[in-house]
Amino acid sequence: MSQHTAQPDLDSPDPDARETIADGPDSMDPDTGGSDSGGSGGAAAGSTADQPAESGGAQSGDGSGGESVGGESGGAESGEALLVREGDIAADYLERLLDILDYDGDIDLDVEGDRAAVAVVGSNLKGLIGTGGVTLDSLQELTRLAVAQQTGVRTRLMLDVGGYRAQRRKELTDLGHRTAEAVKGSGKNEKLAPMNPFERKVVHDAVASVAGVFSESEGEEPSRCVVVLPQQ
Repeated sequence: MSQHTAQPDLDSPDPDARETIADGPDSMDPDTGGSDSGGSGGAAAGSTADQPAESGGAQSGDGSGGESVGGESGGAESGEALLVREGDIAADYLERLLDILDYDGDIDLDVEGDRAAVAVVGSNLKGLIGTGGVTLDSLQELTRLAVAQQTGVRTRLMLDVGGYRAQRRKELTDLGHRTAEAVKGSGKNEKLAPMNPFERKVVHDAVASVAGVFSESEGEEPSRCVVVLPQQ
């Protein structure tokens, strides 16, 4: 029913990122990577990291790629070879799931930086995305667990379905740029609506590209949000 095809790079932020906040540390976020602090010219107040809700809306931790989680041992396998293997395992798992759920879709595999990227492509996939991507987040967590069970190490694999994350990334990048320019012009802070860690990371990156402003995250999940501020 589904087949593997090559996928061009998605310009995705790396969701294990660290986020700048004003009020103390958080837990690591498996769905954002790289630096999750927003800002301009390196301006940021202390940094922490977010942990995304990846399974049924519950927050779950995600360690480094080398942390053992049981199952088969990855042995000496590491680097790109391990990421390719993670993608293959994820594709097999998702193909079986699509068959069970009676969904038609192709599975595209890629390696983006230090993570495997898997995308289910097809029509009529909204049931695998859910409102606000909640079902997709849960499906991503299940896929990560299936991969980790076979490799013996935790994975930061990113799953997209029907182009949802790619489209959401574009929308949030535009929002981040517009908000940063508005704050730069007004000199007043602006708080955005609550977002998950993946979404906040995209906004932080967008704000960081605009001189004269920076961004922080504040609040607790699920109400944690991005605040854009003018440079002092």
